[in-house]
Amino acid sequence: MRTAVLSDIHGNREALQACLAHIARNPVDRIMFTGDIVGYGADPVWCLETVMEHVSKGAVAILGNHDEAVFKKECDMNAVALAAIEWTRSKLGPEHRTFLEELPILIEEGETLFVHASAAAPRAWPYITKTRDADTSLRYTSKRITICGHVHRPQYFHAMDGRPIEAFTPPAGIPIPLLKQRRWVLVVGSVGQPRDNNPAAAYSVFDSAQGKITMHRVAYDIDSAGRKIKAAGLPARLADRLLSGT
Repeated sequence: MRTAVLSDIHGNREALQACLAHIARNPVDRIMFTGDIVGYGADPVWCLETVMEHVSKGAVAILGNHDEAVFKKECDMNAVALAAIEWTRSKLGPEHRTFLEELPILIEEGETLFVHASAAAPRAWPYITKTRDADTSLRYTSKRITICGHVHRPQYFHAMDGRPIEAFTPPAGIPIPLLKQRRWVLVVGSVGQPRDNNPAAAYSVFDSAQGKITMHRVAYDIDSAGRKIKAAGLPARLADRLLSGT
């Protein structure tokens, strides 16, 4: 099965539209949304309703920390993120909150675990940025492959028995074979707010039958997304960082 994995959309309509258009030109068997549909961006309703429509047609979605913040009273977030969440809450209706509240925290399929943050205490939302973080995640699951987002920077970690964990940044458009003698933690990056110095939207296609994953980078109308953030009265930093990919 070929699964398009889209993480960290963050209310960015233009980025999500561009990725879905790219998928339409390069069809997959299904789409998996791995959390943080909302937060930061100016189009939470459009993005959420688009995801809801895809889920009604067979796509799968899991919960992210910004999604949870919509219906959770207390959130451990910085001031900018919290301002965006409070604004987002004001835009969403009961049906949107219900959808988010019912999202699973993780999904296990065969030898693969899909989760927003980490297999280690997934509701605590730990970040996987270093090899020790990946090692901790691997210790909490028996699955050979973990696919996650949350960090906004694509990074692949792999481990073999008796050897230290290694990491690398995946190249765009190149299928990476997920060798069976290794265990993997695959951080797929962000659709709506990349932070790896590349402003293009990131999503991946995981081919479970072939044992490969391919990251794609997709250009989108960043200027429009940024203008809408500022027009909505959201923190200007959220618009400015789209241009730099940081």
